[in-house]
Amino acid sequence: MLRRTFPSLIAALLIASPGLAQEFQTQAGSAVVLDHNTSQVLLSKNAEVPLPPASMSKLMTLNMTFEALEDGRLTLESVLPVSQHAASYGGSTMFLDSRDRVSVEDLIRGVVVLSGNDATTVLAEALSPDGTEDGFSQMMTDRARELGMEQSVFRNSNGWPAPGHVMSMKDLSILAERLITEFPQYYPYFAEREFEFDGRSPSNRFNRNPLLTLDIGADGLKTGHTQEAGYGLVGSAVQGDRRVTFVISGLPSETARAEESERIVNWAFRQFAEVEMLADRSAVMQADVFMGEQSVVGLVPEDSVILLLPVTGRAPVSGDITFDGPVQAPVTAGDRLATLTLSHPGVPPVEVPLVAESDVTRAGPLRRIQIAGSRVAGEVLGSALERFE
Repeated sequence: MLRRTFPSLIAALLIASPGLAQEFQTQAGSAVVLDHNTSQVLLSKNAEVPLPPASMSKLMTLNMTFEALEDGRLTLESVLPVSQHAASYGGSTMFLDSRDRVSVEDLIRGVVVLSGNDATTVLAEALSPDGTEDGFSQMMTDRARELGMEQSVFRNSNGWPAPGHVMSMKDLSILAERLITEFPQYYPYFAEREFEFDGRSPSNRFNRNPLLTLDIGADGLKTGHTQEAGYGLVGSAVQGDRRVTFVISGLPSETARAEESERIVNWAFRQFAEVEMLADRSAVMQADVFMGEQSVVGLVPEDSVILLLPVTGRAPVSGDITFDGPVQAPVTAGDRLATLTLSHPGVPPVEVPLVAESDVTRAGPLRRIQIAGSRVAGEVLGSALERFE
């Protein structure tokens, strides 16, 4: 594995770099702030620590529900029964009882807007492999691993306090981005401010997301609170052509959660600007190719590289490239051969895959003999020079 720093690349990026980020001081115990367009992490604090997620874990039940809608196991019009177990949950509810049969769409709105523990459990039992919430909880955990959510373990469907029921803020950010990207047809539910089911919950009909009423582009996703977890929020907002998604946990009050969420949104949109670092298919360097008809191949980014950088001050963007070299022929254009790591003070490093710019065929027999001969000659000459010294 080779690691190289390229001064010419750094110089080029220095010209494009507008500033130095001021580190955001968040009151949250754990936090992630993510730019949707670039997938760039703008802030990370204790992001991989598994913590009780409270009702924010309902997002995983919604993900499983949306997947079931997509593959036909459910429809929005499907009507589901309410078990005694589901109806027994306290806390935030739709006030369901075991005589009810409720549509999937109403249950989704009951989860998103009302944070209904009962509604979440009805969906869970309908999708569970054995019809129980426990079976669904294991199903959630298994699916989380498939989605790259390494710190998530579910003991129930709704975030009711339970030993070992944990998620990291990084996992919640992965989940939030998936809900936004993969299920645009269902995502508008998260922006609904009010839902009254059958006249049963007039005092619990408003969405708890404090950002939805602030006219800052917020359109999701989910609040959470328990005594152990404190106050948390998975939020997302759009301004212009940019979207920011964030997750915070461990705030001491509803007021602190609302204020911190608004601070984060304002900071993320106002303190960064998009800058094109490298154009699509622009060669970054050439890598040596062993036993190829050509001795080198250009390394290029798969797409144009756009970074969010601070809007004030000036600071360099450095570029390091790591790859296994020399590259063994044959090489096909588009093969991933290296990683460019772009670093800038104040924001986490960004890794950019580099791919082969063109095909390099394997050398013919005569050419391979020449290459081998040159290599042997070089080794012999090097050894002789060492003895001479």
